[in-house]
Parts: sequence; structure tokens; C-alpha cells
Amino acid sequence: MKSISVGELRQNPAAMIDEVAAGEVYELTRHNQRVGLIVPVASSATLIARAKAGAARTTAIRRHELRTAASVDELLADDKGAW
Repeated sequence: MKSISVGELRQNPAAMIDEVAAGEVYELTRHNQRVGLIVPVASSATLIARAKAGAARTTAIRRHELRTAASVDELLADDKGAW
């Protein structure tokens, strides 16, 4: 983590912003006291590539038999409890 003072940030904000955009985290200081962090945002729009093309093969997954409830709804109701 890099450190930058308010004065340094005023003099050259573009360089720090470029580094933050590249993933760098900055500690912001004023009079040698930490006042905040400047961190890159985590975009929720980032797409994760598919592992494989084609349909999902869920038929290979073994069926799970419920032992403590008669149905999934009953199981969830027990877990949720009384509100």
C-alpha cells in the first residue's frame, strides 16, 4: 500500500488515479495522520468466462435424499424459524 498526503494529491492527482485504476491502494494522510484509503472499485459488471461450452450436465449428480424433512419447503421453514 502506498501513502499519499493531501498536498501531494493536489499537486498530481492524475498519476495517483492512474495507479488506483491499475489496482494500487493508497493511504491518504494529512499532517502525517491517516485520514482514509483510496481503493479501486470492484466492478460487478466483470464477466467470468464459461468453463466449457454446451449444456450443463447435471444428470451425473446423485440425488440427495432428505432425512430430516419431508420436502425442501419444510426444511427451509425449519431453518428460517418463526419471525
